[in-house]
Amino acid sequence: MHYPKKNSRIKKLRKQGFRARMRTSNGRKLLNRQRRTGRHTVSVTK
Repeated sequence: MHYPKKNSRIKKLRKQGFRARMRTSNGRKLLNRQRRTGRHTVSVTK
């Protein structure tokens, strides 16, 4: 029997969170692109 992987919230935020996106130039481009297209939330916060 296989069990679902327990994802760590902290690890997810460090990899995909807002501050992780702001750290790189491509991450900043991605956030601006999502804002331009009208995304309500631009990154993982919780």
